[in-house]
This record gives sequence, C-alpha cells and structure tokens, in this order.
Amino acid sequence: MNDEIVELQMKVSFQDSLLEDLNQVIIDQQKQISRIELMLETMKIQMNSMQTNSQQESGSQHELPPHY
Repeated sequence: MNDEIVELQMKVSFQDSLLEDLNQVIIDQQKQISRIELMLETMKIQMNSMQTNSQQESGSQHELPPHY
C-alpha cells in the first residue's frame, strides 16, 4: 500500500512538472505568434505602400506629354 502511494506521488510530481513545461511552451509560442503577426502587419503596410508607389509611377509614365 505504501509503495502504491509513493508511486502515485511520483506520477503526480512528474505530471506537474510536465504540465509546467507544456505551459511554458504555450507561453513561448504565443509570444512568437504575436511577433509574427506584427511582422505580417508591417509587411502588409510595406506592400501597400510599394503598390501605391508603383501605380503612381506607372500612371505618370503612360501619360502623354502636354504637346500631344
């Protein structure tokens, strides 16, 4: 009986440790996801800016000179 209790205590201790480790992994992953979301938003803004600049440049290149 005493051996069974010791074994159960060891299992609970192991599970507690594992749970803490997994919780830390989740915390780290959430931080990484937040950084990736910020990078993605920054890239979207840069792409929109580049697209706007490209459209402005291509629009002015296709305009006829004033003497036409």
